[in-house]
Amino acid sequence: MLTQDSNETLISEEEQLKAIAPQRFYYDNKTVQLFAYATIFWGAVGMLAGLLAALQLYFPALNFDYAPTTFGRVRPVHTNAVIFAFVGNGIFMGVYYSLQRLCKTRMYSDILSRVHFWGWQLIIVTAAITLLMGATTGKEYAELEWPIDIAITLVWLVFGYNMFATIIKRRESHLYVAIWFYIATWVTVAMLHIVNSFEMPVTFLKSYSWYAGVQDALVQWWYGHNAVAFFLTTPYLGLMYYFLPKAANRPVYSYRLSIIHFWSLIFIYIWAGPHHLLYTALPDWAQSLGVVFSVMLIAPSWGGMLNGLFTLRGAWDKVRENPVLKFMVVAITAYGMATFEGPLLSLKNVNAISHFTDWTIAHVHVGALGWNGFLTFGVLYWIIPRIFNTQLYSKKLANNHFWIGTIGILLYALPMYWAGFTQSTMWKTFTEEGQLKYQFLETVQYLKPFYALRGLGGSIYLVGVFIMVYNLYKTVKAGSFVANEAAEAAPLPKVVATHGKEHWHRWIEKRPVQMLVFSLIAVAIGGILEMVPTFLIKSNVPTIEAVKPYTPLELEGRDIYVREGCYTCHSQMIRPFRDEVARYGEYSKAGEFVYDHPFQWGSKRTGPDLARIGGKYPDSWHYNHMLDPRIMSPGSIMPSYPWLFDDVVDSAVTPAKIRAMMKLGVPYPEGYDKLATRDMKIQAQAIQAGLKKEKLPVAANSEIIALIAYMQRMGTDIKVPETVSKP
Repeated sequence: MLTQDSNETLISEEEQLKAIAPQRFYYDNKTVQLFAYATIFWGAVGMLAGLLAALQLYFPALNFDYAPTTFGRVRPVHTNAVIFAFVGNGIFMGVYYSLQRLCKTRMYSDILSRVHFWGWQLIIVTAAITLLMGATTGKEYAELEWPIDIAITLVWLVFGYNMFATIIKRRESHLYVAIWFYIATWVTVAMLHIVNSFEMPVTFLKSYSWYAGVQDALVQWWYGHNAVAFFLTTPYLGLMYYFLPKAANRPVYSYRLSIIHFWSLIFIYIWAGPHHLLYTALPDWAQSLGVVFSVMLIAPSWGGMLNGLFTLRGAWDKVRENPVLKFMVVAITAYGMATFEGPLLSLKNVNAISHFTDWTIAHVHVGALGWNGFLTFGVLYWIIPRIFNTQLYSKKLANNHFWIGTIGILLYALPMYWAGFTQSTMWKTFTEEGQLKYQFLETVQYLKPFYALRGLGGSIYLVGVFIMVYNLYKTVKAGSFVANEAAEAAPLPKVVATHGKEHWHRWIEKRPVQMLVFSLIAVAIGGILEMVPTFLIKSNVPTIEAVKPYTPLELEGRDIYVREGCYTCHSQMIRPFRDEVARYGEYSKAGEFVYDHPFQWGSKRTGPDLARIGGKYPDSWHYNHMLDPRIMSPGSIMPSYPWLFDDVVDSAVTPAKIRAMMKLGVPYPEGYDKLATRDMKIQAQAIQAGLKKEKLPVAANSEIIALIAYMQRMGTDIKVPETVSKP
């Protein structure tokens, strides 16, 4: 008897029988163990950094008047540690465990697995050190400097090669839904990282974004939003599709729904980035595209949530008994809440209230603590006992962790929602005479109790994490690690006989390369159609003749502003609202930012907007404000920056910075790099002389002089009405 496949290859039945004889092999649990331990360790570290940052907003003294421990440097460490260290290692832990079992084969290369693990840990450590040093690009969630970006690219390629080689040598014909999400994650993250990381190096740890102003903002939030989509969401959906059915011992509710969920999600998600930039200087058509596709996201997102929850039909008794399922149910519910709230926040009338407020912080942390955190905890509780061939040490402790973590999430999120509404209301309130009712600092002081409650919620959540650490430690001690887990499976036959009509999606499920290509096409379309017109059609960013490049001293001051993470608390984008124009000045125009590499529009106003701060206060005010903010603004929660008065600007690098800017298209005169140091010294001496008259002695080459120069420049290219209130 002969059978025939789609490639017209004929083989005998006897040869087929030989080809399907079971083969013995071993799963690699050592890599899974390493990533599991790293997930636990970096989770604790990242959350401790977040707790410190949260408490600093209530106790400014916790900034310690020391550069590496200020909020502006700790906050990027927290976000990078939680996203790329905790969640990143959690992804790899789950992928290395599930992929081998779904493909019924060991990972392609143990060496590549170890290179991936140790390379990723080295990147995390280097990232933490450089961010605390102040080496940052100033772009949220993409702060790491260019050598680290290159390292990330190389390690990501190692991971991708190892994953695809494993898939290709699999013993299972079709690719299960979890693998679809792993493939889409790998190819999309690679695309996002490479496009957003185009930089012009100046020194080993200093670069400027290749893009400027409006274009930089669009690329950054195309990346930033989709880092959430394809690093915090799609790989975790893959983990959900594998571990939830395993823990419940039930099949996924709907195969067809998983197909719709996957393809619609990856196609729609990539368009939604501009909803982070509503009412800004971004072209209105791009904002509207972001809104439309954000609203459309509700359908595929909730399709995935329902597919997960309906998988548990008839298994709710197991949920009551099994702490793993408890964590997963709340994780999926948090995913559903966050993916409903995201489209809601993209509506312009809602965004006008929420943007720049703590509402966004609440929204992000429902996803991070609920979806990513709880799903990771559930996977850890599932994997660790199995690779150590034992039972979980204590279900009671795991249940305690669940309830403590849930209370922590509620105590974190609810005060931030309340704070967000309060901020927006106070910012927008006018008196009967038409004057702003509240100064910005009044809103900051009013929110302190909410920040204290947020810190309490974070502390409680962290207590749950340490309970988990103890529980898993005792589990490990009681078990015996199975580094190489024996398994048996028949090889993938060269010819797969089909009986009857096959579902169209089965064709692509058997072809991982085609799956990768189609996924890339699906995610690339949105980015191309949004970015190309913004870059190529000049009317999207009208030029303003009055806008000039920064002087060398102002450029150095801007670099200090970026280094200290001022963008984490201050925006530089005045939206066309009555309250913002009254408080800050004329609304921001696209042409004002054409020389900003990177843009500094910000995403949160813990402090007031600074887009038009230039000229509002004398140099002496900025001097005293940076020395001790509470001298000029009693009740301020801003850190002090005493080192700026002692540290000096490295003028030897200034010419290289000017040359880099010229390569990026900033129109400095030919040969100006040779004159930059001279001009910088002249401007600095003028500022120094003014401060000396106020009996505020400081060296002309000190960093505070450069920062003052930049602060006094901001917004002065556009004439500001004299009636504007001070922030």
